Amino acid sequence: MRGLKKVLLFLSGVTVSILAFIPFYLTRSPSPEGAKISFQKVEIPNKPKVGKPTNKPLVVRLAGDPKTLNPALVQETTSSAVIGDLFSGLVKIDPKTLKVEPDLAISWEHSEDGKIWTFHLRKGVRWSDGKPFTADDVVFTFNKVYFNPKIPTPVRDTLLVNGKPFKVEKIDNYTVRFVLPGTFAPFLRTLTVAILPKHKLEKFVKEGTFLSAWNVNTPPEEIVGTGPYRLVEYVKGERVVWEANPYYYERDPEGHRLPYIRKKVGLIIPDPDTALMKFIAGKIQILGVGARELLTLFVKAKEEPIKVYDLGATPSLNFLVFNQNPRAGIPKYKIEWFRNPKFRWAISHAIDREGIVNLVYNGLAKPLYGPVSPANKWIYDPKLFPPIRYDPKLAKHLLEEIGFKDRDGDGILEDPKGHKLEIILLTNAGNKEREAIGDIIRQDLERIGIKVYFQPIDFNNLVRLLTTPPYKWEAVIIGLTGSVDPHFGRNVWCSWGSLHMWYPLQERPSTEWEAKVDKLFEEAAITLNPERRKKLYQEAFEIIYRQQPMLFIATPDELLAAWDIFENFYPSVWGFWKSLYMEFKD
Repeated sequence: MRGLKKVLLFLSGVTVSILAFIPFYLTRSPSPEGAKISFQKVEIPNKPKVGKPTNKPLVVRLAGDPKTLNPALVQETTSSAVIGDLFSGLVKIDPKTLKVEPDLAISWEHSEDGKIWTFHLRKGVRWSDGKPFTADDVVFTFNKVYFNPKIPTPVRDTLLVNGKPFKVEKIDNYTVRFVLPGTFAPFLRTLTVAILPKHKLEKFVKEGTFLSAWNVNTPPEEIVGTGPYRLVEYVKGERVVWEANPYYYERDPEGHRLPYIRKKVGLIIPDPDTALMKFIAGKIQILGVGARELLTLFVKAKEEPIKVYDLGATPSLNFLVFNQNPRAGIPKYKIEWFRNPKFRWAISHAIDREGIVNLVYNGLAKPLYGPVSPANKWIYDPKLFPPIRYDPKLAKHLLEEIGFKDRDGDGILEDPKGHKLEIILLTNAGNKEREAIGDIIRQDLERIGIKVYFQPIDFNNLVRLLTTPPYKWEAVIIGLTGSVDPHFGRNVWCSWGSLHMWYPLQERPSTEWEAKVDKLFEEAAITLNPERRKKLYQEAFEIIYRQQPMLFIATPDELLAAWDIFENFYPSVWGFWKSLYMEFKD
């Protein structure tokens, strides 16, 4: 109920005239006069209602084009949003309980020391082209793809145990044994990774062309998975179409093959304002919304009933990060600035997080000071991340302590060698919140003598700059999605990780504190005691907070708008519960 009251308070403060008719109680769904909008608290039942399949399409928004259709190569959400439902893992996570459940594996057992695991695979499963799924596909996926040193897959970062791969052996067609080099606490959760079809991808591995396999120009029928959907159409810049996998194994209690919704359409709409207008017009049926969109909904949505679900703080992290990579294609003197922790603390004190929460998110967000969102109730502790006060005077004082002064009186600081303190700040174009955050930070930094050139650019181009040599970028505002277990973010937090944004793929830690974080993450990975693991991760995140390699800004509250046309509709910040049972009302 608290989440709904928070939304109502926001609306009452900003749009009093619109909401004069909203009663501040929740025994009924509140709605302003003339609008059919109600706020919902998600109550997940013990089990979903049994329904029936339908060919009526579900239409959703995609924020951008995918960069790849190969799950082993995905590094960004625009790709995972397209292919996520095409594949299955050996196990899956229940968004309600956050516990591990069977998927392609129906059961498993392990040795007393947790180093040998035996998985019994689901029989009768077929790939979306009708070919049978067997243990050969599991062995191929891990041994020939994820653990292949010639394939730079980000998946590998989460699978290594003390830097070593585990062995995967076929016992028979439906039994697989995993032999780990050591105890590995998050092992079961790692097995949510997509299992790949040997009969489709083995040839690319043998030919050495796997990096170009299943690219965005690949015919959809060639993309084969065991997930609930298969890809039938991709038109760049326009749409993606999925249809139910006719061989998907899961059925409801009455024997109907899932999913109930047999067709989905994703409209590629980078601009959130355009997406909102299409939602209001009924062209899109589900849409994540923020504070600005919520106001527009109340003004314009007056024909059909809409439900707004307040899901609370998201696991996502929005932050500003500076390029500390010595091999980056930017001036070396700037890398010296960025590698100085006092410089980063100065900038952190110059960021008005509370102002950003109020001005950009209209209060529907939380200021963020450390690398863990309040949504992660297992790890998060506000005592680990004391609020960083907005203090321009302190920020300027810290810069002066490391030699920055306005030597020529033009209002811009110079370093001791006379280089002007000028920074090119990037973010992804079309993300209105990040564009607004960037403009606020630009103004805040210019007040203390830093010249900022703020440039929103295409998201895929931004990802390329961040993840590939020569890493030619200076500073960026971007975000990351979170996970319940920090192990699955270690390719961000550990120095060797491909997404260690400020300096990726280090051969050895470039600082003592990064070496300490690496060690803590490795120890946590082999610690079976949950409380001890939590303490190890908290220690690592406290170090990251003190060093400020990423200046965390805010985590928005997640609001989801949907037309009141669904049954079995149970969203959460961790995903939809029993999404395959979702159906349209009669």
